[in-house]
Order: sequence, then C-alpha cells, then structure tokens
Amino acid sequence: MITIKSSEEIELMRKANQIDRDCLLMLQDHIKPGISTKKLDELAYDYIVKCNAKPSFLGYSGFPASICTSVNEQVVHGIPSKKVILEEGDIISIDCGTIYKGWNGDAARTFAVGKISAEKQQLIDVTQQSFFEGVKILKAGVRLGDLGHAIQSYAESFGYGVVRDLVGHGIGKDMHEDPAVPNYGKPGFGYRLRNNMTIAIEPMINMGTYKVFQLEDGWTIVTQDDKPSAHYENTVLITEEGYEILSL
Repeated sequence: MITIKSSEEIELMRKANQIDRDCLLMLQDHIKPGISTKKLDELAYDYIVKCNAKPSFLGYSGFPASICTSVNEQVVHGIPSKKVILEEGDIISIDCGTIYKGWNGDAARTFAVGKISAEKQQLIDVTQQSFFEGVKILKAGVRLGDLGHAIQSYAESFGYGVVRDLVGHGIGKDMHEDPAVPNYGKPGFGYRLRNNMTIAIEPMINMGTYKVFQLEDGWTIVTQDDKPSAHYENTVLITEEGYEILSL
C-alpha cells in the first residue's frame, strides 16, 4: 500500500534519515585497510542507539547485523564479519537503516579503502551521479519509468550494468513499502508519484554485466562476472514542485 505522509510524519522521517546520514559519515572516518566489517557494524550499532534510534536491519527477516557491508563484487546485503578485513584498493558499500520513533530512514554509500584504481573511482562517481541524474526530474506527477530511465541512461552511457533483480522502494512506517522503484525504465510508464510520498532511490551499478546471483548465506548478492559494484541510496520526499533528499 502506498502511503502519503503528514508534515509531522515527514519530520520524524527527516530525523531518522539524518541519523543515517551522520552514521555513514562517522563510518567513513573508520574505513581504512585492516578494519573488519564486523567492527564497522559495531560502530554503527553504537552510534544509532546513542541517537535514541534502532537499527532497522538488525533482525529484519533474520538479518544478523545493523548494516550491510558489501565489498568489491558484492552488490548488496553483505553480512559483516570478523573474518572480512578491508584491504588497500577495496571498495565497500555500506547500507544503513534506522528507526526513529517508529519511522524509517534508509541510505547507502560506496567508499574507497585507501587508494583505489581510477576504474573503481569512476564506478563510485557514476553510481552517485546516476542518483542525481534521476532525482533532478522529480516532482509530483512524474512517472517512475522516467526516473528509472534517467538513472539507467546515465549509467549505461559509461558501459555499466544496471542491476535489474533489486530495486528501490517506498519507505515510511515500514522499511519497504509500495511502490517498487526500479533504476531502469521507459519514459511515460510506471506509477505516477504524488505529493508527500517518500521513496528510497538506490542505484546499484556494476562495472560489467547487470546480472547478479545470491550466495549460499542467503543474503549476499554478487555480480555474475565478479566485477566490482557500487551502491548509492537516499530517502527522498516528493513535493508538488520537486523533491527533498532527507538523508543528505
């Protein structure tokens, strides 16, 4: 069910997303060669709880951590582990969700670990910019196909693959609400956005093929060709005249 938020509800979501944003900024300072993804998860948990919020991922459908930590060819849903130690040249996507007074925030970033290749840096930059290419067209009345097409066209102009098997989503009292928000699409098609809707827009862009598969852990999604992937996500409020990015 698609929900339209009141001004009071939007303010609570704004707070949840600010916690998300600041948690990711805090984690960025700790992302260095030698740190484990489990340690990053512990730092995130402590930060979110200190802000009087709850990690929305922890226990969600059995997920065992507060953040998703996806390294290199891992697209999303990587499980933090003491055994996964970041190395110079890696890239890591961190997806963070919070619940503040019953309302959800959701955001993701891809970070460099030390010095990375120019190819990996371009992937990170294009993935982020594909998000902004998409949202620049947003306002009430725009169709989701137009949003997806803008993201897809930009990313594919660099020869990258736009993941099809996973998409963005509506967000509010529940972390995942209607509608589904694909990062690909046809102009003029799809659900028409409405004033005071909130959606999580999250391009997942692969250096090679768009095809992915799930590992035996039941969570981690990886690229089919083992090439790197990047992820960039924000929660966005749709308005009559445009949009507001709640997690920036």
